[in-house]
This record gives sequence, C-alpha cells and structure tokens, in this order.
Amino acid sequence: MKRLEGRPAIVTGAGSGIGRASAIRLASEGARVLLVGRTEATLAETRDIITAAGDVAELFVADAADETQMRAAVDRCIALYGGLKIFFANAGNTDSVKPFLEQTVEAWEGMYRDNVITAFIACKLAGGHMIENGGGSIILNSSTGSLRARGGTEAYGAAKAAVNNLTQTAACAFAGRNTRVNAILPGLTETGLTKPMFDWARDKGKEGRMGKLTPMQRPGYVADMAGVVAFLASDDSAYVDGQLLPVDGGISCTHPAGRFVY
Repeated sequence: MKRLEGRPAIVTGAGSGIGRASAIRLASEGARVLLVGRTEATLAETRDIITAAGDVAELFVADAADETQMRAAVDRCIALYGGLKIFFANAGNTDSVKPFLEQTVEAWEGMYRDNVITAFIACKLAGGHMIENGGGSIILNSSTGSLRARGGTEAYGAAKAAVNNLTQTAACAFAGRNTRVNAILPGLTETGLTKPMFDWARDKGKEGRMGKLTPMQRPGYVADMAGVVAFLASDDSAYVDGQLLPVDGGISCTHPAGRFVY
C-alpha cells in the first residue's frame, strides 16, 4: 500500500511549479487530490498529468486568499473524497525588485494578502475540519528568504517570516488534536515566480552559476520540494510539528561569501 493511500488532499497554487510537482507526488503516493488555483487551464493540465498516470485528482477554481471561495473548496474536497487529511498551502506571490524607499504600502499589503492570508485561511479551514475528524497534516510554503535579509524582496521576506510564525502558532493552537502544521522553506528553485531570474542567467550564459553559493552547488528543483511535502503529509513525519524545514541545498546553514575553497 502506498503511504498516502486514499487520503483526501488539497493543494493550492496547483497549476504550476512547486504546487504542481507536489500534487503529482502526493497523488502518486495514493492521495486523492483536489487541485485549487485561479486558472482553470493550468489546473486542468496538472489534473491530466495525474490522471494519465492512473492517479486521482479533480480541480476547483478559487482564490486562496478568499475565505468564502476556499471554504467552498474544502466542502468540495469533503464531498468528493469523504474528508480532508492533507492541505498544502502552496499559493503565494512575490513582487518586483524596487529600491526600498520606492516601495509602496499597497505592494506590501498585496504581499501579505497573497502569502500570509492564504496560509491563515488554510490553517483555519483545514484545521477546523481536521481537529474534529481525526487529525491531519497542514503544510505551508514559506521561503529561506524569510530567515535573513536579501533572500528576496523586502516585502516578500517579511511576509514569509510571518508565515513562519503562523506555522508555530497554528501548531500550538491545535495541540492535542492530532493536527500538525509545518512549513517548507524552499531555496532558489526555478518556478513561474523565479523564471525571469533563470532566463536572465541563461541569456548571459551564466546558468551554471545558479545555486553555486549553496553547499549542494546547484539550484533546487520542484521535485526536491515535492518530496519533502510528501514526507510532511505522511506518517513518516508523525512526530514533526510546528517546524520550519529549509529545503535549500544548505544555504541557510552558512554565510555564503563566494566559491567554497577546501
């Protein structure tokens, strides 16, 4: 039996990147996945990949920052699959790079809505169901950019730092109810959000330098993130709760200054 056999799951931002890779991985391990996002076409592509492999997925169009829409998504998952045991709150966003003094309140509010409010709604709705129905696993998507300055834009880093605190706060809020909350903190990984950076490096002939400041000497891949999401969704992580797991090639364990010399 696969380790997630029959477990109902929701993945937000499932139309691309880490969300798509994680939905495919969860389904491959036996989960029945409801794919949630704002664009039906990309969700349908993810669903088709999953069902072509003989696994189970359906889609639901919703804005992860809208509580009413997400409540409908949770209700749909329960109706389809009989419950909700796994929720990967992957949906998020970043902003354009601007000098600090040129940034706007509106941009910071948008970062908070897209990254923190989405995670809070996930914890509230999924947690509310799970604590009354035998428990489950909630996984939030943060960033190693939340740990120190210059890991992303200032607004993005601050928002993801709030996600880190929410992870710990929600884990404590559900204490004793078999409902775990953890976060992955991806490092530099090529997704729709970071594609411009990777494209720039390719255009300059510098793609091979991406990720070289990490001890692993490479950037992350979405499959790297999906593997950790599947671990946190499974009973293999049954005693892991309230934790922030960097998946970053080791960049967060060091103060990188240039090429490693031995």
